[in-house]
Amino acid sequence: MNIKEAIKMIQDEKLQGYNMNERKDDRENEVVLMRENDKWIVYATDERASKVTNSQDIYFDEEEALDNFIDRLRALNRLRGYKVKTVTSI
Repeated sequence: MNIKEAIKMIQDEKLQGYNMNERKDDRENEVVLMRENDKWIVYATDERASKVTNSQDIYFDEEEALDNFIDRLRALNRLRGYKVKTVTSI
C-alpha cells in the first residue's frame, strides 16, 4: 500500500483519530504516522495526548508502516465504537 491507497481506505471506511505526517502537537487518543529522514514512525497517544509507552514502531519500508498504521487506526475506531466498514473482495 502507498499513501494514496491509505488515504482512500481512511476515507472509504470513515476512520477517525489519526495524524498522518502533520507537523502539529499530538491530540488525545490518536494514531500517528510520521516520516523522518529515511524512516517511518507509527505510535499511539493516550487520553492526555502523550505517546503511549512502548507503542512506537520504526519502519524503513513505507508499505509496512502504512499497514501497521491502518491496522492500529481500525482497532482504535472499533474501540471507540465507530462503524468500520472494510472492503472485501469477491
